Order: sequence, then C-alpha cells, then structure tokens
Amino acid sequence: MAVVGDVGRSSRATPHGVLARYPLTSYFVIAYLFAWLVELPVVLSAQGALPALPKLAIGILIPVATLGPAVAAFVVTAVTEGREGVVRLLHRCVHWRVGIGWYLFLLVGVPVIILLGTIVVPTALASFQPIIGPLLAAYPLAFVMTFLLGGPLGEEPGWRGFALPRLQERHGPLMGSVILGALWALWHFPLFWSGVWTPPTPANMVMFVVMIIALTIMMTWVFNHAGGSVLITMLMHASFNTFANKVGAPLFPAPIFNDYGLLPVLIGFTGTALVLILVTRGRLGLPKGARSPGLGPTTAT
Repeated sequence: MAVVGDVGRSSRATPHGVLARYPLTSYFVIAYLFAWLVELPVVLSAQGALPALPKLAIGILIPVATLGPAVAAFVVTAVTEGREGVVRLLHRCVHWRVGIGWYLFLLVGVPVIILLGTIVVPTALASFQPIIGPLLAAYPLAFVMTFLLGGPLGEEPGWRGFALPRLQERHGPLMGSVILGALWALWHFPLFWSGVWTPPTPANMVMFVVMIIALTIMMTWVFNHAGGSVLITMLMHASFNTFANKVGAPLFPAPIFNDYGLLPVLIGFTGTALVLILVTRGRLGLPKGARSPGLGPTTAT
C-alpha cells in the first residue's frame, strides 16, 4: 500500500501530473512563457540592451509569439483529454455553420462600432481623409494576412478555444470574461516595449486593458451564440485588428490614433459591452444553468 501511495504522489509531481491537476493554470503559464520568451529579444533590442535586430527577424518573432496560446491549448488538452479532446478542439477551429447574422456582425458590425467610437473623439471628423476606395481595395489581402500572422490564428484556439469555456464554467460568463480579458491584455504587455506598438504610457496601457476586457465581453457573447465556434472568434479578432489598423487609422490620421492612443476603439467597445451586459443581464448568450459551449464530456476545468 505504501508503494502504491508513493507512486501516486510521484505521478502527481511530474509535469504531466501538474498539467492534469491544474489545467487552466498550466495553460496560462505555458501561453505566457512561450510568447514572452520569444518576444524577449525584440524587447531587449528595442530598449538597447541587445544589438538592433533586423526587421525580418522582428517580423518573424512577433508572429511566432502569437502561437503561444494555441500551443498551450493543444498541449494541455492532449494531456487532460487525450486525442479525442484535441480532435474536438480542431473541429471547433473550423466550425463555420453559424447564422449569417454573426458573420455580418463581425465583418460589418465591428467596423461600424469602431467608426462610431472614433467620430465622438474631438478632432476626429476634422482629420478625415477621403481615401476609402484604395483602403477597401487593399482590405481583403490585409484581412487574410492579419488572420494568418496578426494573432487570430495563434491566439484564439487558446483564449476562446481552451480558456473561455473553463472560466465560464467556474465564474460565469461575465466574470469569466473579465478575468480572461485582463489576462489576455497582460499577455500583450511586452509589445509596449518592443518598438512595434503604441508607446507604453500609463494612459495607453490602462486604455488597452479596459478595451481588451470590453472586447472579450463582446467575443464571449458571439462565442456563446455560435455554439463555441473558435473560427468565428478568429474572424472577429481579425476584423477588429484589420479595420482599426488598416482602415480606421488612415481615415482619421491625427491625432486620435496617436496622441489619443486607443481611445476611439475603447469608446466603441466599452459602450457595446455595457449594452450587452444590460440586455443579457450578464449572461452574454449563455442560458442560466447551461454548460459552457466548448466543454467536452471529459473536460477538466
């Protein structure tokens, strides 16, 4: 009996045992470590602690870092749920059979929300540049490149595919979204010192955290209505990134996407999130007592 007990304790002490016992914590640790270690040379180079990196190296390292959440999700899923769990997660990454209204919301509604948040900022309309035609012509390619290399493909299998269902199950949809949004925002923080993002001023960092939490609430609402589809959240992530950076900023060049930082997007997303909280009474599309979409029969939380 003593030998059996010792074996059990030894098993729980292994990396495999830790992942199985603490899947959600393990997921965040792996996601952070992978991304931050990859981004570290970029940050040290930008801060002068290392020689300047070639632009090509930076252009490779930053997209690679975005794979951290996906790597963490598939590693922990493989340990806790085995092959069946990995297959379920992969199926959700290509699950496209959701209502057409959700595609319209993420492809049209999200840009409209960003524009509405922009035009209420002082000087926004005065800075408008009528270059809509060229921007729209370049938009499809920009969207595809953002989808593949700008974060959605590497991040969403983790944030929405793995973490959100478990956080909803533990804390409910609203609080689970707030927790996920805060952790998602913090995961991005090294980029503030990488030289490829907006300057790391306190105002920009606070606005970014609040904006990401609001965006997470919006994405939870979509995720729950889309039956746990990770693909739909990838597309929503790509829509936000592409429109804000490739259309919104060129259309309204000064000073709202510079001196005002993230204020336009913050206004649009926070207003939308508050409306969703009020209308759904904090349930964000998840019926009371229902299990979160994306949890399999053997899912560990």
